[in-house]
Amino acid sequence: MLGRIFKAYDIRGTYPDLLNDQMAWQIGFGCARFLLEDAAAAGETTPMMRTLVVGRDMRQSSPQLVDRLVNGIRSHGASVIDLGLCDTPMVYFAINYLDCSGGVMVTASHNPPQYNGFKVSKRLAKPVGETTGLAEVRKHAAMVDRSLEPQDGTTSEPRDLWEPYTKHVLSFLDLGGKSLKIVVDASNGSAGTMVPKIFGRNGKAIDGLQIIEMNFENSKGEFAHEPNPLVASNLEQLQKSVTRNSADLGICFDGDADRCVVVDEQGQIVGCDHLTALLAKRFLKKKPGSAIVYDLRSTKAVSEEVKQAGGKPIRGRVGHVFMKALLGEHKAVFGGELSGHFYFAKNFNADSGAIAMATVLSTLAEADQPMSALIAPIARYVQSGEVNFEIEEKDEALDAVRTHFADRGEIDELDGVTIDCFDDEGWWANIRKSNTEPLLRLNTEAKDTETLEAAIEEIAPMLGVRVEH
Repeated sequence: MLGRIFKAYDIRGTYPDLLNDQMAWQIGFGCARFLLEDAAAAGETTPMMRTLVVGRDMRQSSPQLVDRLVNGIRSHGASVIDLGLCDTPMVYFAINYLDCSGGVMVTASHNPPQYNGFKVSKRLAKPVGETTGLAEVRKHAAMVDRSLEPQDGTTSEPRDLWEPYTKHVLSFLDLGGKSLKIVVDASNGSAGTMVPKIFGRNGKAIDGLQIIEMNFENSKGEFAHEPNPLVASNLEQLQKSVTRNSADLGICFDGDADRCVVVDEQGQIVGCDHLTALLAKRFLKKKPGSAIVYDLRSTKAVSEEVKQAGGKPIRGRVGHVFMKALLGEHKAVFGGELSGHFYFAKNFNADSGAIAMATVLSTLAEADQPMSALIAPIARYVQSGEVNFEIEEKDEALDAVRTHFADRGEIDELDGVTIDCFDDEGWWANIRKSNTEPLLRLNTEAKDTETLEAAIEEIAPMLGVRVEH
């Protein structure tokens, strides 16, 4: 049963059928054993080495899962600092602030309310994925003696870290005396707690900031809309509110508030890759010549804008495990993914929806232009968005694509298959396999709509049956 809930980057399943309380205890034990052994192998001997931090989102099953998770952690001999209801980036902050061996966030992020799960991080808030520790966690959890009890001397202590966490996030905010009115959609998730704690109720903790709050209620674990800001229909309420209130901006968070999507003053959705390009220029002003990391699905405008601003664009694989590693490897100052994750060197190379919000507001305040005007020159190419195709023979389909385009443009396999015919034919495309479903995911970009449609028409027959949403 455990194998069904362990994914590539986290642990997730429906509660209580696929993921239950007993499993939470086993996973707690497995996490504690892996994280403590990993810290010891690194030679860490800090006073907090045998301590883990735990946080949770707003789902109805989260408090019970935390209770069982903590018991499992203590059964391996580790103590716990319980952050309570918070956003996932607060766990990353706490691991570094307290200098402990790692942490676990109880959350299912953007999934429907019947789901729950665990995001695991080791020292310095480095992510734990299938190839970086989750396989070991699964093994330890499966083999544990279920009769074990919490060890003597271990504790579970609630700790309020909102004051230092707020100071950290607000170090990224500078409105320069300007006034901004924004609408924030918390998606009935962790942002409903995080935003008032950091920015004040309705933004009143920050001079010049007015926040119109939407879907901040998170005590019932119910969602007014799916807490996934990448689905356009989930942004409709926010878009209407922005235009109705003549706001400068709209921001929508996902369930655990590590991702966010921006809506401009006209109610138009801002592509996360376009936002990456915009924010990159802000960080390059502060640290000229730095590297900027972006995922390979992003518009070509990202690398072009970064080069124009004097930076070094670093193209990376999709997923926070790879993005965080690239930030560290290249000493990058900032990074962004098409999925709405934004990464910051001064945030331990980790992603943060709250810091992304602070950075967007600072950029907008400094520009003296509306968001639509800032994005327009960056959004200069036509994009397909992610198009899914159902197919069982995924590898055979990718082989067909490689063969078909072998003599055209450039082909690389950094993540899936990327065909770049931009210089000669005005388009490029990436095709990636889903980790969990019989799907291929196509992202295409071109210089104009006609070229885009022609490229998709040529590629699509090789990928299977198009999945319409």
